[in-house]
Amino acid sequence: MITGVYPALITPFTKDDKIDFAALDRLIKLQLDNKVDGIVALGTTAETPCLTDEEKHEIISFIKQKIKGKCKLIIGAGGNCTKTTVLQAKSYLKYEPDAFLVVTPYYNKPNKSGMIEHFRQISDLGIDIVLYHIPGRTGQKLSVDLIEELVKKAPGIKAVKEADYDPAHTLELTTRLADKISILSGNDDMLLQLMSLGGKGIISAAANVLPHVFVELYKTKSFEIFTKAFPLIKACYHEVNPTCSKYILSKLGFCQEYVRLPLGLVDIENKKKIDSVLAGYERSFLFGEFNG
Repeated sequence: MITGVYPALITPFTKDDKIDFAALDRLIKLQLDNKVDGIVALGTTAETPCLTDEEKHEIISFIKQKIKGKCKLIIGAGGNCTKTTVLQAKSYLKYEPDAFLVVTPYYNKPNKSGMIEHFRQISDLGIDIVLYHIPGRTGQKLSVDLIEELVKKAPGIKAVKEADYDPAHTLELTTRLADKISILSGNDDMLLQLMSLGGKGIISAAANVLPHVFVELYKTKSFEIFTKAFPLIKACYHEVNPTCSKYILSKLGFCQEYVRLPLGLVDIENKKKIDSVLAGYERSFLFGEFNG
């Protein structure tokens, strides 16, 4: 089972738009020090659509080398062309990932038979799959019936990253499938709710900033900790992910705020709002120097 806390790692950039591997090293160490269960490389938060194939391999290789088996490695390998998705996933097999994160194909909105065949072909590679269901980005919402059929016909699917804010959908999904596969939260503010329904963890963008908080939430299900962390979790989404998370991490000294076009830097007014939120936290909470 794929369970626990999995930060969807950002890709830090320098001012001249190069990957900042020194910052990436610091960010990986932050996650390992806080004992996350795994790291997701090349998720949406990594700005993967704007990375070259060479950069993708450099990032995966670097992360693999740094984690040294201390946690699981999930690699984002989804796309909206089955042939290129399979070829890309095959090229990642040499890194021995624990799973692939595979988003439902976006823009071309495949029909039922196409969706099933897409995931079946990726499943044939023999690596576990986390099906990434995020209708807000893909423009296509899958019914629970179809997700259940995908799990049956593409047996590599061992988890679903559920990023739909529809509570009825989530309830039905967990009721029908939580005993068969892991249902993981794809929304940082929904972890406790999902776990109360049988969810098994989270793939999180905000965990880049607060890995210790999400690890503690997973262990304790503490609403008190969630309440305290919520303003900062919310601040990670004042603008599109990962712009705000990068800005926050820059304020905390882990990386620079730069993103790659077509994403741009956070608006000055939103920076002021984030600065105000950060000012409300003591250092011990921001850097994990607390005991739950």
